[in-house]
Amino acid sequence: MILVLGGTTEGRKAAEVLEEAGTLYYYSTKTGGQELTLSNGRRTDGALDEGAMWAFCRAHAIRLIVDAAHPFAARLHETVARVASAAGIPVVRYERIYPERDTDIVWIDDYGEIAADIHTLLATTGVQSIARLKPLEAAGIRVYYRILPRDSSVALAKAQGATDDQLCYYEDARRIGVEADAILLKESGLSGGFAEKVSAARDKGMRIIALKRPVLPEADETVDGPYGLRRAVERLLPEFYPLHSGLTTGTCATAAAVAAALRLIRGETPREVPVVLPDGETIHVAVAYGEDYAFAVKEAGDDPDVTDGLEIRATVRLAADGQTAILGGEGVGTFTLPGFDYPPGSPAINKVPREMIRRNLAALGRDLRVTISVPRGAAVARRTFNPRLGIEGGISIIGVSGIVKPFSEEAFIESIRKCMAVARASGSERVVINSGGKSERFVRARYPDLPRQAFVEYGNYIGEALRMADELGFRQVTLGVMLGKAVKLAAGHLDTHSRKATMDKAVVAQMLQKAGITIDISDITLARELWERIPPASLSSFAQTVTSHCREHCQPLLPEGNLTILLIDDNGRIYQ
Repeated sequence: MILVLGGTTEGRKAAEVLEEAGTLYYYSTKTGGQELTLSNGRRTDGALDEGAMWAFCRAHAIRLIVDAAHPFAARLHETVARVASAAGIPVVRYERIYPERDTDIVWIDDYGEIAADIHTLLATTGVQSIARLKPLEAAGIRVYYRILPRDSSVALAKAQGATDDQLCYYEDARRIGVEADAILLKESGLSGGFAEKVSAARDKGMRIIALKRPVLPEADETVDGPYGLRRAVERLLPEFYPLHSGLTTGTCATAAAVAAALRLIRGETPREVPVVLPDGETIHVAVAYGEDYAFAVKEAGDDPDVTDGLEIRATVRLAADGQTAILGGEGVGTFTLPGFDYPPGSPAINKVPREMIRRNLAALGRDLRVTISVPRGAAVARRTFNPRLGIEGGISIIGVSGIVKPFSEEAFIESIRKCMAVARASGSERVVINSGGKSERFVRARYPDLPRQAFVEYGNYIGEALRMADELGFRQVTLGVMLGKAVKLAAGHLDTHSRKATMDKAVVAQMLQKAGITIDISDITLARELWERIPPASLSSFAQTVTSHCREHCQPLLPEGNLTILLIDDNGRIYQ
């Protein structure tokens, strides 16, 4: 059993990660004020001192603690460390991502270090800090306190001597709200709005004072994002998830490149290296070394992937021309047709992995020539769709998130069902189903007022998701779809997985004709090439034709519902 200490953004994200397992866990907050809809988690509220935490862990057979509490909740972190040590329970700390400490900010370890030459100060360090800042008022400094707009917070502030004209309230992180010479912040990380507050203060020309985050007890593992948390749970409590995640070839290539560069530049050969994923979080990947290369072993987890177990190698040299270059070697395929991120003749290393490699190597401060190779890649590629797509000579180095979530049709459909149930429980009248993180990001801007739970990923199972929406009584359903899946859906394929459906050019040609568009599509490989082939003035007409065909197959699954279909292009433009 897992206990999550939450009440924070990280706690909410931790719950989302654990919900994927469909397994019972416990989620604890101090005040109970955090709004959170749980399907598999059981909530418990109230402060936990050492005795209470020990008793809870023993009563509920807790075998893993996820400490996602606020970084300044030092007493709670210490309590977790003592209880975990005594009970032999491993701890995963879900940390925040912190920006670099800029030199124009005054960094302090304690409130007593605030200089006395300030006339007015806006303190954003929380209602609990008011008593500790009162000495500044005694020294003649006018202090304003920004607090949460809660009755309990106002009462606590006044109990510590704050007056009505000293209180202001959180509305927008970029709004200062009062005129002051300086602002006092806690080093609360990106999720705590630290960067936004600093930017707003700079715009006002305010002196910025930041209280450094405390040094916390060591945990068994420290993560700063959802993928790292899932992998930590899979290692420390393997039975929690029915299926385990893996790494993309792009992440493996990045790890190999970092390891090879560390050996070249610093003479270091670590057994694992940090890799920053596209979402900004950092995971650690195991690596090893050959004579003139480093490598990471592709692990697919429980996803049925023919690349599982392949060595993804990187050879690194200093760049003679002063520019970092990423090249393909043995076993890495070559694009032979247009429509990919790079022109024909380029190595089949997609845009996101290239950006990952560049980003992770940039910290080393040297321009490098990186060659990615995959022994046995050419043989394995023949068992993939690469030859059909015009990728020849090897596998592709791919991956959007950096992590592979295990594919199981039954498990994935069940996860959709659970997410749909959570969406219904959130009270939202509308559910927005979309294929993944990219399409969701674009569509979310269309519905800024909907709760997070109202957005559900269907992957490829559009038909199943629509049937579930109908069963759960949703009367307002939005389907966000990108062109690759849309042309399959327009042809009647409610499951758009490539193993079951491919683009039917005959259907595409019929839709083009209906939209009054005459272009040659005989040589296209990917549906997204159509965005470039179709004249801009005709895009809306084509999009309406596609969505009309999609509606013919989808609307019957929602006999009582109103279906909105949004077609999204690669740049996020939405057609309806």
